[in-house]
Amino acid sequence: MLDDYFRQYGLIAIFFGVALFVPISMVTASWMMSRLGLRPTNPTPVKLETYECGMEAIGGRWNLFNFRYYMYAILFVIFDVEVVFLYPWAAKFLQLELFALIEMLVFVLILLVGWAYAWRKRDLEWG
Repeated sequence: MLDDYFRQYGLIAIFFGVALFVPISMVTASWMMSRLGLRPTNPTPVKLETYECGMEAIGGRWNLFNFRYYMYAILFVIFDVEVVFLYPWAAKFLQLELFALIEMLVFVLILLVGWAYAWRKRDLEWG
C-alpha cells in the first residue's frame, strides 16, 4: 500500500517536472536562436505599439479600469465555477438518490443567497 502511495506521487512529480521543463526549454531555445541570429528581429515603431484587437489603442499602456469591471469578472468566475459543479450532478441525475437531490438544492440555495447579496449591494448594476 505504501509503495502505491509513493508511485502516485512519483507520477505527480514527473508531470510537474515536464510542466516546468517544456516552457523553460522553449524560452531558452528562443533566446539562444536570437543570440545566434536564427530568429528574425525587426522592431519598428508600428510593431512596438500597443495592440488592441486590430484597432488603434486609446490611451497609454497603463490605463486604469473602473473597479466595476473587476467586480463583474470576479462574479462571473464565481458563478461560472459553481455551474461546473452542477454538470456532473446533472449527468448522473437519474442514478442518484433523494439525498443527492436535497444536497444539490442546498447548493443552489447557497448560490441564490450569494446572487441576492450581490444584487442587494448593487454590484450587478452598471451605473
